[in-house]
Amino acid sequence: MAETKRDYYEVLGIEKNADDDTIKKAYRKLAKKYHPDMNPGDADAEAKFKEASEAYAVLSDAEKRRQYDQFGHAAFENGGGGGGFDFSGMDFTDIFGDIFGDLFGGGGFGGFGSSSRSTSTGPRKGQNLRARVHISFEEAVFGTDKEIEITLKDECEKCHGTGAKPGTTPETCPKCQGKGKVVMTSRSMFGMVQNVTTCPDCHGSGKIVKEKCSDCHGTGYVANKKRIVVNIPAGIDNGQSVRIRDKGEPGLNGGPRGDLLVEVNVSDHPILQRRDVNLFSTAPLSFAQAALGGEVLISTIDGDVVYNVPAGTQTDTRIRLKGKGVPLLREPNVRGDQYVTFVIQTPVHLDAESKELLKKFDEKNGDTLHVAERKGATQQDEPKKKKKGWGKK
Repeated sequence: MAETKRDYYEVLGIEKNADDDTIKKAYRKLAKKYHPDMNPGDADAEAKFKEASEAYAVLSDAEKRRQYDQFGHAAFENGGGGGGFDFSGMDFTDIFGDIFGDLFGGGGFGGFGSSSRSTSTGPRKGQNLRARVHISFEEAVFGTDKEIEITLKDECEKCHGTGAKPGTTPETCPKCQGKGKVVMTSRSMFGMVQNVTTCPDCHGSGKIVKEKCSDCHGTGYVANKKRIVVNIPAGIDNGQSVRIRDKGEPGLNGGPRGDLLVEVNVSDHPILQRRDVNLFSTAPLSFAQAALGGEVLISTIDGDVVYNVPAGTQTDTRIRLKGKGVPLLREPNVRGDQYVTFVIQTPVHLDAESKELLKKFDEKNGDTLHVAERKGATQQDEPKKKKKGWGKK
């Protein structure tokens, strides 16, 4: 007995009233999971992938879906040789191309063609260039200008960008007939599949340079080192980039230049730490300053400021200095805050007189009791090391 085919809606795990987006998302998930190129040698995965692809080919087509909803699998039995849907002769570039372009990068993965839009011979923007610049913590907060050196491609003066030897012109590529793309036909589990790719001879330009310019070697461009001033905006953070328009690679077929992306590396600050637009730091207080209060100096990115510490301030007390943080990147007049944590410093080196004064202070205020005065207190010494064999009977 022939194996019963599963319901297409069941295969994709969707309801019968599912819309086109739901159908596409369901198939995308299954295709990524069971694609043969993702599961080499797995016959079960290949079978599930084929089953899901068959279901999607029917349900993604309005007419085929209408026939299937009315007649079920019987709607396609005659066209499929009595056993199923007939895939032979179908152009899967249109059916599956966008899905596999999203899943696998649009490079013709697994026999499915990339979109013809990616190989257009029309004007195309050039690739972006990347550079890196190091700045100080203060420069990141307040902004600065930095000069960097990069290598840019300029139009060749000898051939005026054609890449051809003076007196000659580029010719139409005979392989793609000037289209910049070629259609490759191959056989897959679904039949014949068309794959649209960039022409390997002209690399998508549609032109072939037979006699190359001696200065640019047929590229149409020459590389020159240039110095560019980069305006670093106030508030930029480590790892962010500054975009400079039209300072990237030249465009193709008359397209505009790409951009230059300058990544910023910010040095650490010895006192301040940054979190978004707020700054954090610690400030030491002597015992007397914490107990009595008074004016103390606190370091900020703008310089030292005077702060009036309340009497009785405890260690780890945190205060906020409003507007002493980092400017917002797109609103430089608005700044974050600085949060300062006070840490009370315990004196380490005391002379005899200082020790005596502290004892009198302690006795007078009664905040603590000396060990010798605590009634019922027992001496707790540092644990002694066990002797070898101790505790054995």
